[in-house]
Amino acid sequence: MKAGTHPWALDLSQLYTEIWARLMRGVHDRHAPARHPTLATVSKDGRPQARTVVLRAANKMAGTLDIHTDLHSAKVKELRVTPFAALHVWDASAHLQLRLEAHVTLLTGPDVAAIWESVPAASRLSYGSDPAPGQPIAKALDYTKGADQASFAILRLAVETVDALNLGQQHRRARFNRDDNWAGMWLAP
Repeated sequence: MKAGTHPWALDLSQLYTEIWARLMRGVHDRHAPARHPTLATVSKDGRPQARTVVLRAANKMAGTLDIHTDLHSAKVKELRVTPFAALHVWDASAHLQLRLEAHVTLLTGPDVAAIWESVPAASRLSYGSDPAPGQPIAKALDYTKGADQASFAILRLAVETVDALNLGQQHRRARFNRDDNWAGMWLAP
């Protein structure tokens, strides 16, 4: 094994396990690279839209990831039209790029009530601004923030594919698909 090659990058099964370990670490460790992935959606006019989000839950067995959002945000409107998204994570310390494709389900109301109770009071202020996120305002601070449970939503990403690229000394790339029970296959980097 050459210097700079991680042992987990040599085997498909170990690589898949490492991917989910890093995603789950992102939920609990605010300094982990997977904590703030980039979420990409498609606007009504077919243009790509990307933004940094916070990963709030990761379930390897179900193959799902959760992101909290304001129900009135542009990404929610976009996902109602096209319920598919991509998620990008760059982990510099591991030289690992993850690109995930997912079908997104929007959870609101009673489906998120228990989770809302666990959201810290300061974080609740991110859900329910007036005017709604992305609306024009005259001055930089011409908005108010208020904790509004009715504005709280969860984007549940059912991961369909994972493309992992390890840029170690010898590049390795693999793709994992839900349809083949995450068996994985090597790809040319």
